[in-house]
Amino acid sequence: MTELNKEKVVLNWSSGKDAAMAYRFLHDSKHYNVVQLLTTVNAEQDRVVMHGVREELLDAQAERMGIPLKKIKLPPSPDHDVYSSVMKENLNELKASGIHTAAFGDIFLEDLKEYREKQLEQVGMKGIFPLWEMNTTRLVKLVEDVGIEAIIVCTNAELLGKEFLGRKLNRDLLDDLPDNVDPCGENGEFHTFVYNAPFFSNSIPVKMGEVVERTYKNEAGDSGFYFLDLML
Repeated sequence: MTELNKEKVVLNWSSGKDAAMAYRFLHDSKHYNVVQLLTTVNAEQDRVVMHGVREELLDAQAERMGIPLKKIKLPPSPDHDVYSSVMKENLNELKASGIHTAAFGDIFLEDLKEYREKQLEQVGMKGIFPLWEMNTTRLVKLVEDVGIEAIIVCTNAELLGKEFLGRKLNRDLLDDLPDNVDPCGENGEFHTFVYNAPFFSNSIPVKMGEVVERTYKNEAGDSGFYFLDLML
């Protein structure tokens, strides 16, 4: 099947290893063609939401993949109604451009998957989840085996210390993670940045900057996170 006959897909691109692995599966598929990347960015700080990655690093990834990147600029800590409204507007724009399928790197959070599917259903789109229900230990090994290189750029301070920042996602990391931390950080324990992959035209030369600790308020109380500031 030629690229023209494949189903057009927008990939929710977090800049991390799950999105990269999802792209790898879609790229190798006979049925899908990723024609657009979609990322939420903090409008105040110009950084990827949750990951804290600078916008220029996000741009560097998209450039090396040769895929257009659509950024959704969000205010800091947007409420549910604001987030849903902004996402609906952008999804409608993507649908109008001929894209009817959205892909995500989610692995096992059922409530998140259901939320995404309901959101897409409202605009007449469908969702696909290439990594769904994969074993996360196996997935880390697969990331390493296929040549995707990613480092930890954010950790939940209650679960992982800042000494894990800058660590590469590979088999060695698996040996050092606490038992209560998912190997892929699927519960929000950590987030990564992909600086090299087989589908990049070349590696992204990153420099490690300062470590910043931030606290965010949520329904369960205050949550602390460590962020590693990466620079080109």
